[in-house]
Amino acid sequence: MSGQEILVIILVILLLFGADKLPEIAKSFGKGMRDFRKATDDIKREIETSTRDIRNDFNEVTNTIKKDVTDLSENITKDVNEVSDNISSNINEFSNSIQNDAKEVADGFQKDADEIADNIRKDVNGVTEPVKKDDNEVPDDYKYDYPD
Repeated sequence: MSGQEILVIILVILLLFGADKLPEIAKSFGKGMRDFRKATDDIKREIETSTRDIRNDFNEVTNTIKKDVTDLSENITKDVNEVSDNISSNINEFSNSIQNDAKEVADGFQKDADEIADNIRKDVNGVTEPVKKDDNEVPDDYKYDYPD
């Protein structure tokens, strides 16, 4: 409300009730406001008192749920870490096994290659000079196979 509206209301009250009744009206109005404020405070206090148990129960339930969720989260994290460690361990074992098998195969190929190389060296060293053809040798056409 604006200042002019308040001034008009005060003038109307003065005209209706007169100047001598104005202090009584103000006193009654103040008393009514105090009673209203007191009633409001009493209602607030009653609501606080009656809902205290409910709030405590609600806080207990909330804390219990938080604790349960935290415990569950920790258990899940623990289980995930265990599974992850097991998987890592299995992968490492499998990888090591494959590496060992590959090394064995490579060693076997190297051994075979070394044997082949040694055999070729022996064959090459065994032939020191070219084979000379014997002039007295009979051609195959003239050879006779004798029965045993």
